[in-house]
Amino acid sequence: MKRHQIAVLGGSGFIGRYIVKRLAERGEMLTVGGRHAIDAKFLKLKGEVGQVGLVNIAIDAPEDVLRAFVAEKDALINCVGILYERGSQRFDAVHHSAPAKLARLAREAGVERLVHISAIGADPRSSSAYARSKAAGEQAVKDAFPTATILRPSIVFGPEDDFFNRFAAMAVMSPFVPLIGGGETRFQPVYVGDVASAAVRVLDDPATAGRTYELGGPKVYTFRQLLETMLHEIKRNRRFIDLPFGFASLQARLMSLLPKPPLTPDQVEMLKRDNVVATGALDLHTLGIEPTAVEAIIPTYLDRFRRGGWYDRRRVAA
Repeated sequence: MKRHQIAVLGGSGFIGRYIVKRLAERGEMLTVGGRHAIDAKFLKLKGEVGQVGLVNIAIDAPEDVLRAFVAEKDALINCVGILYERGSQRFDAVHHSAPAKLARLAREAGVERLVHISAIGADPRSSSAYARSKAAGEQAVKDAFPTATILRPSIVFGPEDDFFNRFAAMAVMSPFVPLIGGGETRFQPVYVGDVASAAVRVLDDPATAGRTYELGGPKVYTFRQLLETMLHEIKRNRRFIDLPFGFASLQARLMSLLPKPPLTPDQVEMLKRDNVVATGALDLHTLGIEPTAVEAIIPTYLDRFRRGGWYDRRRVAA
């Protein structure tokens, strides 16, 4: 079987590392780029000696640097994204203008397949700057590389996620857990391994070229239900505090001053809209992938938030 040359930008991030693992396991030659990719030496262990190369490169790097990154590659997967703005890292630059340039350079370099990771909330009419920038990025990538495949996951969960881990840590420290907007916003969490499988599947299937897929898990939950599921797993009783959107936005303005803000005003705007797979959208089932349930995965990594940690789970199982 031919070994493909594949570049994965953002490959050391949460989703990217799982994609790298899948591709390395089947023998592809990988160039993994990221702002601090060289620090992710664990990725080299996913393949044979010399199979996974690490390159420190940002998506907003100069054209000649990006051109060298995509040169002589069969495929490119862009996993780069930010959840909040800080310094030079702005939504429009990271999600829109930089991916547009990357897609153009990939097409000029003769790259055959491009997979772009976006988000279900992408919408040019959204009140969220994040969502608007994601929508603009999708369109710009398709304009520059018409056969690009867009993957739009809902909230992605897994051992390194920023959702269950964040709220579980909050539940350890506080007797209260906030319910923003009453906790009625709906989500369809998707397992990071399923997102990685989808990225690999679309690379293999030419029929997916130029299409957009919305990736969600097997079940839709409200925000409250997700927090209840998390609290049940870590076996902690906590009171819910209802935070109206207006008050949450005010609090988020203060939190956004922190180096790694737990909540920003833009994220509050995103919580005003459901984040689920649209009716009739191409999805994981279209790709022949059976979605993995939240309840099947979170016990494997939320143990550390229990009193007694992993040993507590062993006693329960006994």
